Amino acid sequence: MPTLKRIVSSPGFQNAMGAFGAWYLRLVWNTSRVVIEPADIYERAEMPLIIAMWHGQHFLAPFIKNPNNPSHRAKVLISRHRDGEVNARAAERLGIGTIRGSGSHNGEFHRKGGPAAFKEMLDALAEGYSVAMTADIPKVARVAGMGIVKLAQHSGRPIYPVAIASSRRVELSNWDRTAVNLPFSRVALATLEEGITVPQDADNAALEAARQSLERELNRLTRRAYDMVDRTGSAAP
Repeated sequence: MPTLKRIVSSPGFQNAMGAFGAWYLRLVWNTSRVVIEPADIYERAEMPLIIAMWHGQHFLAPFIKNPNNPSHRAKVLISRHRDGEVNARAAERLGIGTIRGSGSHNGEFHRKGGPAAFKEMLDALAEGYSVAMTADIPKVARVAGMGIVKLAQHSGRPIYPVAIASSRRVELSNWDRTAVNLPFSRVALATLEEGITVPQDADNAALEAARQSLERELNRLTRRAYDMVDRTGSAAP
């Protein structure tokens, strides 16, 4: 293994990067002015719930937990990839449980831990944990996958699409259009007044309709969040 790859893969390096990531995200959140829409969502939403976000806009997701309710528990789905290991360690330092695995559109669902992660998410929801995950298919940005819809179907819990945007950010030209949030920003968190529910007896047509609704709402909320922070719509679909 090349020296650089060995260093990056080492537990010591991953711990250090996870600690730095958690510190940085706290800095962004604590130095920013946050606006939540709707403002009463924590009183309105029935816990536990499924939180859906787009890839590249998920860095501040650990702070979605209800700040006024210490008993609000949440877990986040994170891939088994090396980059995911750093993200998992940062999330755990921020008080968020992790579930390791990811979906796939190329036949690698089992290799990436998809079935085990799906069961773990069902168990977490049954135990009262909210579950957060990115909704788009890996490497296919802004196209919602069916996995999160089936999670709502089998768990009976609603999906709340969420978009978070910051006025100060660095936007990358990668597949998921990552927005790196910067400190001292205006931050907007936009979601729905009521979640998207999926009946347990939903047929294929109903599941596809729910998937399209989720995709449509995530795009709308993304535009709304960016409009709230800078009125430009930059980085929105």
